[in-house]
Amino acid sequence: MPRAPSDASKVRELMRLLGERTQGDGCVYLVGGASAVIIGWRDSTIDVDVKLDPEPEGIFKAIAEAKETLDMNIELAAPDDFIPPLPGWKDRSPFIAKVGRVEVHHYDFYAQALAKVERGHQLDIADVQAMIDRGLVEPNKLLRFYHTIEADLLRYPAIEPDAFRAQVERFVRNA
Repeated sequence: MPRAPSDASKVRELMRLLGERTQGDGCVYLVGGASAVIIGWRDSTIDVDVKLDPEPEGIFKAIAEAKETLDMNIELAAPDDFIPPLPGWKDRSPFIAKVGRVEVHHYDFYAQALAKVERGHQLDIADVQAMIDRGLVEPNKLLRFYHTIEADLLRYPAIEPDAFRAQVERFVRNA
């Protein structure tokens, strides 16, 4: 069922609800449009994508309740579902808040940027440019991170490694 777009206040309310309604320690990583609206380069997002690691006890019940209460699309999706995980991604995932026993972070912006460049949609490319404009991603470092995962691309058969490399190189050249 289609739900209403989510702005920063709705995403913050989601963070509050998840922190209140879970019973254990854990971490929620915001991804994509959720990061964009919290930081402010987008006004809203259709889906609030999250990664749970470690998964707080009771989180799935809390997510189901939040979807209804907030009229929000919430999906479990992160860059490492689409491209190999970047080494040290957790260390580069900026802390947002601790709500109850749940820590909320942005998922590593370099991983988000590479996944968006690989997908290549116009909004994705605009998001990566916004990350660069805000100093969250440095283009040359983005290319170096690509090289750290290039050998593991075989595990992701939907990706054409040569085409992905060309997309990243082209993006970095034009950034």
